[in-house]
Amino acid sequence: MKRFRLVPLGSLITACFVFLLSPPFVSAGEEQRAPPEARTSGTLGPQVMRAISEIQELMQPEDEDDEPDLEAAKVELDELYERRFERMNDFEKQTVLNFYTNYWLTLENYGEAISTFEQLLEIEELREDTRLRTLRSLGQLTAAEERWRDSIRYYGLWREVSLEEDDIVFRGLSYAHYQVDELAEALPYWISYMEILLDRGEELGRDDYAYLNGLYFQLEDFANALPLTKTMVILFDDQTDWMNLSAVYASLDDEDRRVRSMNLAYLKGLLDDENRFLNLGQSLGGIDIPYSGTKILLDGIEQDIVEQTEENLTTLTQMFLISSDYEAALEPALKVAEMSESGDGYDTYGYIHYVLTNYREAADAFQMAIDKGDLSNRADTLLFLSRSLVELSDFEGSIDAARQSADAGDESEQRSASDYIRFIESTRDRFNIIAERRQDAIDFYEPYPSLLD
Repeated sequence: MKRFRLVPLGSLITACFVFLLSPPFVSAGEEQRAPPEARTSGTLGPQVMRAISEIQELMQPEDEDDEPDLEAAKVELDELYERRFERMNDFEKQTVLNFYTNYWLTLENYGEAISTFEQLLEIEELREDTRLRTLRSLGQLTAAEERWRDSIRYYGLWREVSLEEDDIVFRGLSYAHYQVDELAEALPYWISYMEILLDRGEELGRDDYAYLNGLYFQLEDFANALPLTKTMVILFDDQTDWMNLSAVYASLDDEDRRVRSMNLAYLKGLLDDENRFLNLGQSLGGIDIPYSGTKILLDGIEQDIVEQTEENLTTLTQMFLISSDYEAALEPALKVAEMSESGDGYDTYGYIHYVLTNYREAADAFQMAIDKGDLSNRADTLLFLSRSLVELSDFEGSIDAARQSADAGDESEQRSASDYIRFIESTRDRFNIIAERRQDAIDFYEPYPSLLD
């Protein structure tokens, strides 16, 4: 299944972790011993504070010119964890684990970061806001690791705890459901994500609309895809959206609007694909506007978008024939005849000449079709050759062609050929009688020799 491209998860993660992963600032100055109850009061004890201060300096040096020493920071963190973690209060544990998540995320080691965040959730007295940020971060990180079910689970837990909704959570839920082919579940989350942004007065990008439209298309919900696509056309005037508009109308069996929308796209100069030129040209022919269709096909050929292949030139020839523009049809028909491995091209070329009463050219073309062979209907071609020869008063040739047509055809075609032979013979006899009478008249009125001779 085709996947729609979303905002990179890396940028989402970076945006969401700033507050959660920034450990509380600790001063490296003179320490004061905390009273015994500090172990459970949610503050850092002296030894933990000292160690955290050193780790913070290694990871975030006060001097901007100094490079962070993540390797040394990791050594210090591991030592602190192994030596004191089990005896720390909940706030100290949270602080240490936050430093770990900063470290793993800096290295883009999302697997270890996930494990650390999951350990954060095990802290009994974890503050609610921290728990929410942790769950949301886990939703994002598991998505980055393509653990879609876990991502759905963590985002769902976030929604169970939170009193408010969040656009990042809705977007993440939609994307995760999409990746596991749960399109119906993905749809309402994406709509909610868009509604939150709109309610905040934020501008939605074309990708936001395109993702929603992709869901509608795959769910075959074209009734909702139509107004959305129209909105996208108005907002973005993008070629893809115009093509989608035509596709939606096709899916709704609204052929008239499908063709009109594609024709508008053509007039705007948005068609740059051979198939679309051909589709629009033929579609206009299908709704009784063949002349416009031929103009579009010719435009495509002139722009070198529509290749002059045998198939495309055949289509152009047929469009001219539908338009009754026989003269214009001759040029592409001849090209097809010369390209084709069968005689069918010359058969069409001959037929056009026949309609134009160019009987000599028609007879020559039909004969070339027969000579080339591999005809779709040899009997029909021979019969048209016979008809052309009749018009040229070649009765014997016409009768011979008709007889061959009878031999090549089925029962119905044999009857047609036989009937036509009788017509030829009748025509020939009448022609001969007229010729004889004309000759007799010439003989009768032959002038006497001049008296002056």
